[in-house]
Amino acid sequence: MSSNPPGQCCFQGVKHEGKAVGRYEQTEDFETYISEAPDKSTENGILIITDVIGHRFNNAQLIADQFAANGYFVFMPDLFYEDPIPMNRPGDFDIMKWMQGEYSEKKIAHLPPVVDPIIEKSIKAMREKYGVKKIGAVGYCFGAKYVVRFLKPGQVDVGYSAHPSFVDDDELKAIKGPFAISAAETDQIFPTEKRHRSEEILKEVGQPYQINLYSGVEHGFAVRGDPNNRVVQYAKESAFLQAVAWFEEHLK
Repeated sequence: MSSNPPGQCCFQGVKHEGKAVGRYEQTEDFETYISEAPDKSTENGILIITDVIGHRFNNAQLIADQFAANGYFVFMPDLFYEDPIPMNRPGDFDIMKWMQGEYSEKKIAHLPPVVDPIIEKSIKAMREKYGVKKIGAVGYCFGAKYVVRFLKPGQVDVGYSAHPSFVDDDELKAIKGPFAISAAETDQIFPTEKRHRSEEILKEVGQPYQINLYSGVEHGFAVRGDPNNRVVQYAKESAFLQAVAWFEEHLK
């Protein structure tokens, strides 16, 4: 596995201040947060595949709005059927039980057999309902696995992830498009050996790739980092600019 399964660090962090400007829409059987480019263009779209805190998390919505401000139509679906993990849950919370659906009233799991169809429906809606011609996917932590799984012709054209989790070697080997990663210096989910293994695989795959390593930060910094810590805030801002530059080069 080129990154480890999710852990406690995947839902710890700091809520960011700011007012989201997007809107909610229903997409088949799940809700979606949508944020539009200033010119309302939908030619180039960004599919944000969130971490376990989900699409209603203010931090994620502010990021979606930032991508929109850079000229993208942004589509961020509810991956969990209203069963995200609230940030900073107590330490006795078992994320693996959550993934199996044990905390959900409807006992809906949060694994590929359930999440894959949500991504498929999202891609279909982006292309058919909103007229998106090229799709870039952004995956934070939990979401990185699904960027990798869908980085194929006719699905996702270009991929980016920050502090990925739960990505299998075979999934990474199967990508068919450009892929970039923002990595944290301290990360038990994507530690040094997993990052190096990912580098080896990406080199073998032969698609354009980029891995940026940010010092002084931990897993989750790109979404849940403390904005009052200048080192963390710099890394967060830089990781976002890395993603924008990646899509400007490979998507537009």
